[in-house]
Amino acid sequence: MASDNKVKVTLIKSKFGRLKSHKACVSGLGLRRINHSVVVQDTPENRGMINKVSYLLRVEEA
Repeated sequence: MASDNKVKVTLIKSKFGRLKSHKACVSGLGLRRINHSVVVQDTPENRGMINKVSYLLRVEEA
């Protein structure tokens, strides 16, 4: 993976009522509300957060 790879992440389900660590991952990715999208670097750290809360997200190549 080159450092210039990016992924677009969209929050598609609510973060309310989720585990504290899952809420932290959503916030760490910069997502604020349902249907909010952000473009993040495709790093192992971000991939780990995306994988942890994948049931709340839609991920696309950017």
